[in-house]
Amino acid sequence: MTTTEIETTAGTATTAEQVLDAARGVADRLALDALERDRANAEPSAEAELLRGAGLPGVLLPREVGGGGLPWSVGLDVVREIARADGSIAQLLAYHYVNAHNLVWVADEAGRRRWGVPSAARQWLWGDSVNPVDPDLQLVRDGDGYLLRGTKSFSTGASVGDVTVVGGVADDTGKDLLVVVPRDAPGFVKGGDWDNLGQRLSASGSVRFDDVRITPDAVLGSASESGAFGSLVTPAIQAAFGHFYLGVTRGALETAAEYTRTTSRPWLLSDVREAVEDPYVLATYGRLVARLRAAEALGRSAGESLSQAHERGPDLTWAERGEVAEEIAALKVVSSDLAVEATSAIYEVTGARATSNRYGFDRFWRNVRTHTLHDPVQYKAREVGHHFLTGAHPGFTLYT
Repeated sequence: MTTTEIETTAGTATTAEQVLDAARGVADRLALDALERDRANAEPSAEAELLRGAGLPGVLLPREVGGGGLPWSVGLDVVREIARADGSIAQLLAYHYVNAHNLVWVADEAGRRRWGVPSAARQWLWGDSVNPVDPDLQLVRDGDGYLLRGTKSFSTGASVGDVTVVGGVADDTGKDLLVVVPRDAPGFVKGGDWDNLGQRLSASGSVRFDDVRITPDAVLGSASESGAFGSLVTPAIQAAFGHFYLGVTRGALETAAEYTRTTSRPWLLSDVREAVEDPYVLATYGRLVARLRAAEALGRSAGESLSQAHERGPDLTWAERGEVAEEIAALKVVSSDLAVEATSAIYEVTGARATSNRYGFDRFWRNVRTHTLHDPVQYKAREVGHHFLTGAHPGFTLYT
């Protein structure tokens, strides 16, 4: 896909229905050459423009800054629709929604307007350089601002985003701070070294900050000091993961089903004329689709719960937050397990010839296998079990 090939799907979408129509249009466009782009392993610059042109980046931003002001449940539906066609671009958009929403969770009114107004007006994409398992970046006091120093091994969207949210520790106060770094800031170096098994177009390579100047108005605040409301950053990203996995799973099953209908041959011992009449093929699809429907229902419920918690704003309690987090943890467990299994099982219902590289069905498995390792799903299962047995909620971290 080149920039000149991009067609805007839906101008500026303002309602949930319009946004979902736009997302489906983008997904249909991405599906046309998903395999070719996956193999090219290039920076997703044109794909980012496709998202901007469809008006998708601004749909969750508050109306007060010109955004769509739509609930989180709609954003999660958008992520799921995009993932149906291209897991990498779904990840790019999912991370953007969470990163940009720090304007609501963490920033004050001045910071919200300073960064939110241009973000909504120009459909900015926000990158992410907050990964807490990397050594913390340092914010060294320099006059009334800071100098940002250090590296991050993974920084989804930083190379194609308009701005990137960066998490660092202030050397003068010891506080963890979120700061905004524009894409062209001097000293902001993108590694261009993302070359992993899957999610090849997620722009998740390393970045380095060589004394990047951080002015006072580029400091959003501290997530750890923003109360239960600010801590929704973690349930939100985990919910986005769950919907991303559901979208990839549905895309894999839909792609496999078309192959089964048109290309698969019935097994010689099946005594049927077509693969779609084979009872084992039918049962395999049936079990996977039934589980997907159940997982999608849980996804919708979790999305509504997240939206309702977000509507509570600063009045959200830690107990209320904990209940939402546990429902989303359950979604993470179910969607992760199903995605990994289903994207492998599609070969059982398509046949040996479907392993040909020209079909590229492996991209679905590669994408979910890569991303489900983001944080160990067993820890989410432990959280759900602990809550079920004792009612306990895990403490807030950028993973819980």
